[in-house]
Amino acid sequence: MRPALRATLLAILTTAGYTATSAQAVDLMQVYGEALANDAVYRAARSSLAAGQERETQGRAGLLPTITAGGSYTRNDQEAFGQSQRYNNNAYTVQLTQPLLRMGNWESYQQGKLSVAVSQAQFAQAQQDLIMRVAQAYFDVLTAQDALTFLKAQETAITEQLASAKRNFEVGTATITDANEAEARYDLAIAQQVAAQNDVEVRRAALQQIIGRAPGALATLRTGVNIAPPSPAAVDEWVKQAEQQNFSVISQQLALEIASREIKRSRADHYPTVDFVAAHSRSVQSGGQNNTALTAFNGAGSNNSVGVQWAIPLFSGFAVDSRVRETIALEERSRSDLENARRTAVLAVRQSYWGISNGLVQIRALQAAQNSSQSALESNRLGYQVGVRINIDVLNAQQQLFSTRRDLARARYETILSGLRLKLASGALREEDLGQVNMLLTADASQSLPAYDNPVPDNTKPAVVMPTRRPAPVIQQAPGQQRR
Repeated sequence: MRPALRATLLAILTTAGYTATSAQAVDLMQVYGEALANDAVYRAARSSLAAGQERETQGRAGLLPTITAGGSYTRNDQEAFGQSQRYNNNAYTVQLTQPLLRMGNWESYQQGKLSVAVSQAQFAQAQQDLIMRVAQAYFDVLTAQDALTFLKAQETAITEQLASAKRNFEVGTATITDANEAEARYDLAIAQQVAAQNDVEVRRAALQQIIGRAPGALATLRTGVNIAPPSPAAVDEWVKQAEQQNFSVISQQLALEIASREIKRSRADHYPTVDFVAAHSRSVQSGGQNNTALTAFNGAGSNNSVGVQWAIPLFSGFAVDSRVRETIALEERSRSDLENARRTAVLAVRQSYWGISNGLVQIRALQAAQNSSQSALESNRLGYQVGVRINIDVLNAQQQLFSTRRDLARARYETILSGLRLKLASGALREEDLGQVNMLLTADASQSLPAYDNPVPDNTKPAVVMPTRRPAPVIQQAPGQQRR
């Protein structure tokens, strides 16, 4: 790579890195607070909740009285048998109708209350999804930044090795091949940094979509964080909790109950209806005149009526039977959707649970591999100095060490996220869980994961609090609602 191009790329990377760290670092809870205020998906869910809460009022309206008023004003001009007559007629009617027996309206009211509970469950799911999306986007940025940091550290190490190879070539203790190999690794490291910097910008843009602004520097994970296994340790306990508390499962349970009520509402079209009716009407006729000696009628009249009216459906062209069959099929579809929601929740629980378990094993293995890679690098450097190792051996050892450090940092982040996903799948994810993860972050660069030496954590370091079961969330349900 030519020096001018190399200098330009390094300037771009340095400027981008300075921009990301120049602002004061914000932590996970601060980012979450901004997401609550600015995330478009969460705002839409909040509006959907407000709209869904009106369903109960709309359903209750079918049980309450209705009052209507109507009227008419007509101007008449009649001619018959050589006589003409002109007069005005003004009439109005006010009527109150109170349903006494309308089974369909009662089922609509019950469906309205269930719809409110569905809206609450969907909003609770949106809240949990926001927590997970914020955490995922936040740690995606940290993962990308760590990859870039490790590549920069690798570049520094390769630069030192390149300078050593050139010095050895000048004094005749090494061949030009060593310098060429180091030069090739250096150019590759620069190219990888460009790709890594692009990944950082992409991840930061994804976080910006959630919080509504370009994120500044982010607090990073503390050095030597321990991650504890989930509690309870048995995956079946988490599965049982997910089948009962997962908000997608709860929403589908409520949807199944609504579908069952819809069958009853459709069948109610076969049933008789009874309404109480009270009405008052008044009619005024005025302005009568004719071309004879006859006197036109002028006057007013009123009528009050109170009674009960009923109706019995006899035949509707098989429309009611067809709607009943349709709603039965839709209920069966809702039952299948509920089973699918349960299976999806169970799958998510198992995947997250094994993600934590495998992540803990991977972290321990990578910690050991990091120590071994560090020792191997030091041995290869010493061997290169005494002439028993060549330059490519040192470069390969450097590559292995920095790849191991990158994978170790990624494994830590992914294991923490798997813990949050396990709570999400079981319906137990709350803001305080995000707060516990936030306690593991630091804005102090000296306390974060270093780019070079990353020792195996000891038991005195902070530990990530892994998922624990919580009581089932309370969702308002209609009286008599059944769980299936």
